[in-house]
Amino acid sequence: MGSKWRKAKLALGLNTCLYVPQTSEDLPASNDVAAGRFSDVVSSSSMLSPTGHAADYQPTTPTPSSSGLLLPKTRIKSSKRTCAICLNTMKPGHGHAIFTAECSHSFHFHCITSNVKHGNQICPVCRAKWKEIPFQSAASNLSLGVSRINPVGWPQDDAWMTVLRRLPSPRLDANRQIASIFHAPEPPIFDDDEALDQQPEICEKCTSGVNAANNDCIGVVEVKTYPEVSAVPRSTFHNNFAVLIHLKAPLISGRQNSSRNSELSPISQNSRAPVDLVTVLDVSGSMAGTKLALLKRAMSFVVQNLGPSDRLSVIAFSSTARRLFPLRQMTDIGRQQALQAVNSLSSNGGTNIAEGLRKGAKVLTDRKLKNPVGSIILLSDGQDTYTVNSPGRTHSRPDYQSLLPISIHRNNASGLQIPVHAFGFGVDHDASSMHSISEKSGGTFSFIEAESVIQDAFAQCIGGLLSVVLQELQIKIECVHPSLQLGSIKAGSYPSNMTADARMGSISVGDLYAEEERDFLVTVNVPVDGSRTETSLLKVRCVYRDPISKEMMTQEEANEVKIQRPEITRQVVVSMEVDRQRNRLRAAEAMAEARAAAENGDLVGAVSVLESCRNALSETASAQSGDRLCVALCAELKEMQERMANRRVYEESGRAYVLSGLSSHSWQRATARGDSTDSTSLVQAYQTPSMVDMVTRSQTMFMGNAPAPRQRTLQPAQSFPARAQPR
Repeated sequence: MGSKWRKAKLALGLNTCLYVPQTSEDLPASNDVAAGRFSDVVSSSSMLSPTGHAADYQPTTPTPSSSGLLLPKTRIKSSKRTCAICLNTMKPGHGHAIFTAECSHSFHFHCITSNVKHGNQICPVCRAKWKEIPFQSAASNLSLGVSRINPVGWPQDDAWMTVLRRLPSPRLDANRQIASIFHAPEPPIFDDDEALDQQPEICEKCTSGVNAANNDCIGVVEVKTYPEVSAVPRSTFHNNFAVLIHLKAPLISGRQNSSRNSELSPISQNSRAPVDLVTVLDVSGSMAGTKLALLKRAMSFVVQNLGPSDRLSVIAFSSTARRLFPLRQMTDIGRQQALQAVNSLSSNGGTNIAEGLRKGAKVLTDRKLKNPVGSIILLSDGQDTYTVNSPGRTHSRPDYQSLLPISIHRNNASGLQIPVHAFGFGVDHDASSMHSISEKSGGTFSFIEAESVIQDAFAQCIGGLLSVVLQELQIKIECVHPSLQLGSIKAGSYPSNMTADARMGSISVGDLYAEEERDFLVTVNVPVDGSRTETSLLKVRCVYRDPISKEMMTQEEANEVKIQRPEITRQVVVSMEVDRQRNRLRAAEAMAEARAAAENGDLVGAVSVLESCRNALSETASAQSGDRLCVALCAELKEMQERMANRRVYEESGRAYVLSGLSSHSWQRATARGDSTDSTSLVQAYQTPSMVDMVTRSQTMFMGNAPAPRQRTLQPAQSFPARAQPR
């Protein structure tokens, strides 16, 4: 009878936190006796005695320790010896870690971690909402009921433990935290960057000295060479003989088995190099309204597509500049705070680009820890009213490069490589200043003419930054024939040099994105060689750093360039690859010449230069064969002619369009250009698959509710057939 009465009281008390003491007849004979298991339910609220009177019952409360673990007091009530989830015994020494919640209820650690991992933050017994929850560490084997967490040397698997993870603060608290960041004084040194997680394990092949050609982790740099003709008569001296060096970066790890047409998914964090990204954003008065709203939307896209090992810091500038938050990992909490910071931006004041860049550079130069890839994204829609146009300047032409801190100039003394990818927004921005900043730092300049494509432009940029597979890439060129000398190295904006005897040369390429391609033309003077049927001209090899393993890789087998030396050549067949790249370089030179003429007020001369280049391209071998690259180059030159029709059109869009084209060609890297609606333009000429994927993601994924209608989009389709065709 006593037992039945006790069970009834227990049943009634389960939801009201009644304390029902055990009797000897209720003690479980084995672990599968349910009645005994239910008798261990207790609460931290006032308990009732069996007689119904309030009792000064105090549940056992573990003693706090300095490490965050909780140990039990000496006496452990029998009412705490059953887990309310699995209904098995909770007894020290039985190989189970025990979690005690803030409401005083205890559970097997592996039971409660399984319960809360799906988002449950409420006590299974008393329904109290927890502020702290247990989590299962990677160092634990709690699925087997065994805990390996033992940081202070207590007897393993024999302690009542609490391992806690603080839950995200409510939105109100987070807003207060962000607000406090806005108004808190900035430290003199920005060394408060968030600590980096332990880097992913590196495959043994990456560090065991296995030659790069056999490295399956980062792949192999593809190197191909093309002489302009395959044969030169042995009795002929050929001056300025061109050799094309073509590079293609490997696939990013894990992409080999994925189809590009499959459902889009973020690149695995362990398969790429993490990024430290600083965005320097113009929030001057001219950004008010639609511009600022689109900027926030674009930044939200960036935040959502960074991985948990990537770090982000945001600098907002108008008349002055402010660091909104330090470099912070884009975990769930980091993303939440970053989004709140971006959404809190408001527009007012002037435009101080130099101060914004100074703060952005300081974040990266002062940081204690460094992710392998570092970069700055700069966006502005106006002229710098505090530096370039400040009163008292005596320069006849503004010194645009003074806007860029010396600490991040390309090839600066510190060796720090921080490219600034600049985005000129709208028709009133200072294209010359933005282009100069990007060029000096090794970044790109994009012209965002249509406000609605800002997110796509950012997507294209981070699609590249999140796929870096090579760093510090250098091309080594060596003459093989004893009488051979290098004539020139045409590498665009990439630094190149030759030894004094012109027998060796090099090109410093730097970072390459996954599947990114580069083409460089080298000229040599082919000597007379009357005794041989074949002449070896050059050897080309690559040296680069794997950004994940940090190991320097050297291509073991150099690519050797050879030509045939017959007595007489009956028909000369020009290499289409060489001719195509000559056309690209010729077009880029014409753009630079036309821009110089336009800046000097000679728009007629500028248009004439572009027209002459178009005519010359149409007569080349590749154009005669219907090469679509030549068609795209001619279309680009014609677009520039139209944007130089008069001074007003040139000032509003022509200058920026030409400069973004020059930036793209000089670095052979994709930039956003104009409104990006012309499918024949070269805006996609250098797009990589990762960029295409990210742009597609931008156009198909929307932040928030229903998307605003887009009238213009950055086309993700590749319109550069030369990149898609096998060489």
